[in-house]
Order: sequence, then structure tokens, then C-alpha cells
Amino acid sequence: QVQLVESGGGLVQAGGSLRLSCAASGRAFSGVTMGWFRQAPGREREFVATSRWIGGPVYYTDYADSVKGRFTISRDNAKNTVYLQMNSLKPEDTAVYYCAAASVGRIARQTSDYDYWGQGTQVTVSS
Repeated sequence: QVQLVESGGGLVQAGGSLRLSCAASGRAFSGVTMGWFRQAPGREREFVATSRWIGGPVYYTDYADSVKGRFTISRDNAKNTVYLQMNSLKPEDTAVYYCAAASVGRIARQTSDYDYWGQGTQVTVSS
């Protein structure tokens, strides 16, 4: 069992920044593929970013085209925490953001690949 708790959401003006955090329970965090997804009203949950730790300072990461160059996923394995740094925010980034964990040993971009989900944190970007 893995429990994920997101924090850091809020209201920000377009062009601003937020950093989301996701604290994970358990001692197997370093071997878990982590992801961020988001869901806006009336839309399906969509992939944002994912990260898998390879070893030492090496991580495999992947991003949705809509956020690449603006968002950065990072991990602190010692603290069992994954982050999503969001810069240059746009109104279309407004959504509930979810942290997720997958047991698959690869980069995963689909919701069905993930086994555990946080409760979500609201991000609202005003124009």
C-alpha cells in the first residue's frame, strides 16, 4: 500500500509559478515510477509529467507537450517526495493536479499504468 498526499496548489496569476509536492508513504519510493496528472472540469484526466529514478543522479523523465519547457518534475528519494515545479503558468493549466505512483519499471504516461493516487490539489491560474 502506498499513500500519496499532494500539497502546494493555489491561485496564481498567469506567468507566475507554483511548486507542488507529493509525499509518499513506504520505503520503496526510490523504485517507483512517479507521475503527475491533471484534470480540468469537463475533461478527462491527462498526463503531465513522469519520473523514474535510475540510480545516483540519473533520472528518466517525460513531459506532456503542453507543459514541456515550463514544468519540471523532480524527486527527493530520501524524503519520499516528488515535486512539480510549474513556471510560466497559463490559464489553461487550471486543473486539479494529482500525484500518482506506478509499479511498472518504465516511464508511464497513461492513467491505467498507475496504481496509487493522491487526493489532488487545485491549481487555478488567472489571466
